[in-house]
Amino acid sequence: MISYSDILETIQMIEQENLDIRTITMGISLRDCCSDNLQTVCDRVYEKITRCAQDLVPVGEAIERKYGIPIVNKRISITPAALLAESCRSADILPLARTLDRAAKATGVNFIGGYSALVHKGYTNGDRRLIDSIPEALAETDLVCSSVNIGSTRAGINMDAVREMGEIIKKTADLTASRNAIGAAKLVVFCNAVEDNPFMAGAFHGVGEGECVINVGVSGPGVVANALKKVPDGDFSVIADTVKKTAFKITRVGQLVAHEAASALHVPFGIVDLSLAPTPAVGDSVAHILEEMGLECCGTHGTTAALALLNDAVKKGGIMASSHVGGLSGAFIPVSEDAGMIHAAKCGALSIEKLEAMTAVCSVGLDMIVVPGTTSAATISGIIADEAAIGMVNHKTTAVRIIPAPGKDVGDELDFGGLLGCGPVMPLSQYSCERFVSRGGRIPAPLQSLKN
Repeated sequence: MISYSDILETIQMIEQENLDIRTITMGISLRDCCSDNLQTVCDRVYEKITRCAQDLVPVGEAIERKYGIPIVNKRISITPAALLAESCRSADILPLARTLDRAAKATGVNFIGGYSALVHKGYTNGDRRLIDSIPEALAETDLVCSSVNIGSTRAGINMDAVREMGEIIKKTADLTASRNAIGAAKLVVFCNAVEDNPFMAGAFHGVGEGECVINVGVSGPGVVANALKKVPDGDFSVIADTVKKTAFKITRVGQLVAHEAASALHVPFGIVDLSLAPTPAVGDSVAHILEEMGLECCGTHGTTAALALLNDAVKKGGIMASSHVGGLSGAFIPVSEDAGMIHAAKCGALSIEKLEAMTAVCSVGLDMIVVPGTTSAATISGIIADEAAIGMVNHKTTAVRIIPAPGKDVGDELDFGGLLGCGPVMPLSQYSCERFVSRGGRIPAPLQSLKN
């Protein structure tokens, strides 16, 4: 039974500590929309998305009013679009991206994810057509998000795809230079991508998923930071227990909203993704949680250990609150979206090398990193390869969302506004890795992949 104090505590989390439901994401299978005629595919895709998701936004708004819980985003994820491109004879699949954008706008959602390809072991013709179209697709649309999975623990790393994605990211940033390179902020490169991730820009509806599901992403860095302020002298066991208990409460809120949304939409509930997804708002920072543990500034020595404790405790607390915790659950460390990370990067405490070390123990990877516009495609590919190697060897999802900012250099800033925040341009190594990434082929799967 929920006590009066529990209710008051939840109200305080919402009103004073930035607790919110970051997203209700409807995953929709579009496998039945395939055809050898691209126009037929587009017509089927538009009809199915607008039919399935027509009530998604109104239902989300009704739940907000009913419980007073902010639901920041309502989103759609679809079957990886490369599978639809596979069936078409057309070499130009940009009309599909435009159709997705049009459908997303018709339903009123914030983003639609799934303009994606899974090429961790090799390319199909559909994969090639989709990847080639990504820069133009993200430049010509407003709400479409894209992702490419280039590696996995089972398959190794497709270095041909790694090399190509460096070039794709550069081209995407250049084509959207007049809009602060926003295209690159809507593009993620994964290793070990998951099929039920509700967060953008990397969400897609995996082939192992059902016809249509509701996945919910919960956030609450401010709630966790505030809880730790109440145990200023606690040892690490106390800190871990405090985070676990707080994560449990946050997840229960997400579970409630997920079941309400699924019931109202007559769609199965999928998972709750308990990810501490920060925002640029004061008091809503993962970096500030780490500093509450005793670090003078995020990025100093001890940061990786603090993040490992946080990520583990969040997952332990979440899994006790729901039998269906999934997605990327843990702690996100996007630089431009986190006020504490922004400060740490600006003052020099946080480097890309330290961020890479932190990705070995957090939920995802190098996220919303702004780098000089002169950064070469090969350097971006090298960064992707490094991050993919961490994911491959450690059986975890890692990702790279990097923005080479045209016309900007170290010391400048790229201001996206809204939840994407403001990214300080971070320095990179000046030494080349072009010969390495140009070798091509596939980095073999590690010994850990031999599980059977």
